[in-house]
Amino acid sequence: MTHRFWKLTCTLFIFVISSGSFANLKHALRDDQGRHMIPRGYVVNTNDHAGAVHFSADDYQRMVRMGANVQVIRLELGRLSTFRNAQFEPEYIERLRRLTRLGRESGMKTVFKMTVYGVENFSWQALWLNKNNEQKIYIEAWQHIWEAFKNDSSVIAYDLVNEPRKLSMEIAYDDLTNQYLIPFYEKIIDSALSFGSDKQFLIQTIFMNKGEAINKNQYAEIKQKIKRKNIIFAPHIYQNDLDYIKPTMERFERESDLLNAPILIGEWGFPTLVTTDNSVKEQLNYIEFYIRTAEIFDEMGIGAIKAWFLGNRSYQNFLPGGESTWAIFKDKQAVGTVERKYITDIIARPYPQLIAGDLKRFMFHFATRTLDVKLSTDNSKGASRIFIAADRHYPDGFSVLVGDELILTKRPDAFGFSVYKSNNNTEPSNFIWDESKQQLIILSWPTDKKDILLQVIPGLYKTPDPAAKN
Repeated sequence: MTHRFWKLTCTLFIFVISSGSFANLKHALRDDQGRHMIPRGYVVNTNDHAGAVHFSADDYQRMVRMGANVQVIRLELGRLSTFRNAQFEPEYIERLRRLTRLGRESGMKTVFKMTVYGVENFSWQALWLNKNNEQKIYIEAWQHIWEAFKNDSSVIAYDLVNEPRKLSMEIAYDDLTNQYLIPFYEKIIDSALSFGSDKQFLIQTIFMNKGEAINKNQYAEIKQKIKRKNIIFAPHIYQNDLDYIKPTMERFERESDLLNAPILIGEWGFPTLVTTDNSVKEQLNYIEFYIRTAEIFDEMGIGAIKAWFLGNRSYQNFLPGGESTWAIFKDKQAVGTVERKYITDIIARPYPQLIAGDLKRFMFHFATRTLDVKLSTDNSKGASRIFIAADRHYPDGFSVLVGDELILTKRPDAFGFSVYKSNNNTEPSNFIWDESKQQLIILSWPTDKKDILLQVIPGLYKTPDPAAKN
């Protein structure tokens, strides 16, 4: 199937991590040129508890310099529907157009996520039972979005129902999923297709009631297929227990297989306790489980969206440790600037954003600050992009090793690359450093239709001194 931006391929290859074997990554997302894409970015809120949030082009430039190639705009149902006290606000669509344009101009794609915020005392039970056409009202809210963005190729997907819930319903999670959630998803998708077939649909599972969880993850399993195409499985993981991160991701893998849909982690990152900002011990704890989560994402070759690209104008108070937030900036304004670097340096780690060819495996090793990317090249698909984040991960400069053909070095005070090694078949000018976006742009690979290993290492490459062995 062909779409203007993403094509989905959930291949039958088994992902193997070993010292001598590289299989194709399983959860492959492709752009309209067939390039392998790893989507990363942030949830962008239109409002917080204190009111409207307004971002600028500079804020979007910051997102890009922090590794974002996708934004997920959090929609408020209360501004798009006629539920209870709500009414449709046409000016809200104009705000969304502006955010989408800012994303497009900065080089990012957009996903819209529907939340039930803004609807007073929203009833999930009423939505599931649909006695007063609640599902029709919900779909009509989406139709405002579908109509406004049907011709915008930078809008690539819709996250249809954010964290759907059971709450007081006397029904098993499996029955709620099979009898209500999945049929509702199919109904929404069928309605969306009348506005075009080039968008993708993100699917979540039931958010379980407080005190209920599977491996300390508060999301029910999906055990039945959704009989529709163009879907992406978009679970959330907010896990701070090292022992449960991998089992949770393995469970998501099984659900992905059932759905025959690739995984994109729709939200991740355990909320930050306010006390953590002033405690080295707590920050080290966050670093440990954030790094472990990031490593598993990279091992699986999946993208992930971090909540939220906000400052701390407001907090929530639902954790035993006190006030907390998902905001990645700690200053007390909606559009923050002071990073929680114990979190942001992990989010904004180097990775292959877009590859002309097939990604086989990639990993950023935090301990050594080394990025390894195993790939199969295909120059017919265009240029490739590697996010490097030199400003935060390589203040001492970095070197790029491309197989045995090419070695480039980048001094922190230099405009572009210096060539340390170049074989006859290489064109170093095909490797361009984009300082403004912190990206390595590769116009063409030195060898075509070949497996190569690309590495980014800290410092300026030098041939090891033989005398150093003595």
